[in-house]
Amino acid sequence: MKHIPARRTDADCAVREDPAQIPALRGTARVIIASTRAADGSYEDRTGPHLVQWLRARGLDAVDKQVVSDGPEVGRALAAALGDGIDIIVTSGGTGISPTDVTPEQTAPLIEREMPGILEEVRRRGAQKIATALLSRGLAGMAGRSFVVNLPGSRGGVEDGISVLDPLLDHLLEQRDGGDHA
Repeated sequence: MKHIPARRTDADCAVREDPAQIPALRGTARVIIASTRAADGSYEDRTGPHLVQWLRARGLDAVDKQVVSDGPEVGRALAAALGDGIDIIVTSGGTGISPTDVTPEQTAPLIEREMPGILEEVRRRGAQKIATALLSRGLAGMAGRSFVVNLPGSRGGVEDGISVLDPLLDHLLEQRDGGDHA
């Protein structure tokens, strides 16, 4: 079996004494907002600042945000983030069914190992509040060593995404780095 060197130490992977206390993460993150209106300045980005604040609060070393137009710009931003070796890439927007909502189509060719359960749970939680949450088509998975996830562009969809992702990210990064199951 191939040994993959971990970027974490045993101390990073310690059993939690308090299950409510989620450990700090190490690594980098990029938030990509897919919104033509936000990119041209005619609409305020309402989800990006919240995502950046959440990721920084989790202790990531560097978190930045980029606002791009819907369409191929999303694919270019994702490819750039992967090229930069970003650990966690979160997109928001472009997951619906309008003609310009193509974030999943821009993401799919980059993902090597899909994690459908993550977005299934985000949609399930959202549908408990509003049925249209089921129209979100976001994807999640690994692209090389980067975790990529497409969240909806709504504040509620982002909140649902954060509630699903928050307790998973430390284990996800640990597993990516070759850690064992507890």
